[in-house]
Amino acid sequence: MTTNVLILCTHNSARSVLGEAMLNHLAAKLGKDVRAFSAGSTPSGRINPLAIDALTQAGIDVSGYRSKSWDEFAQDRAPHMRIVITVCDSAAAEACPFWPGSPVKVHWGYADPSNAPGGDEGKRQAFGLTRQAIGYRMLQLLALPMDSLSNAELQQALNDILQS
Repeated sequence: MTTNVLILCTHNSARSVLGEAMLNHLAAKLGKDVRAFSAGSTPSGRINPLAIDALTQAGIDVSGYRSKSWDEFAQDRAPHMRIVITVCDSAAAEACPFWPGSPVKVHWGYADPSNAPGGDEGKRQAFGLTRQAIGYRMLQLLALPMDSLSNAELQQALNDILQS
């Protein structure tokens, strides 16, 4: 059974898209039945070009990704999520919609790479480092025996990943 993961950030233009793309890429590479989605509470309507660059430079296909509202995933016909991950502090502080299926929720915060100092080069480097940091946690998530974990065990495992 596919494990669906929703990754949230306020604008769904950088960190959440990096998470979605990294998790989908790594799951496919490892043969894991995991599917990632991303969304935002107030989507910008576009993906930050530096996020696209960071993914492309890592050899990840970026076709089909778009900035979208979390409302798409709160509807009855939406895929049921097993896990919801917030990756920015503002999204973590917002009142999220009701997610069908009562998914496990965790906050794995990352600094906004678009606010990095050092001009365009500093931002480009920050996007690459953020992609790597997110990818590392996604690898840890994919190592979990998700099909055999209860929601309480999964919650603990996701919290443990945050501490590592």
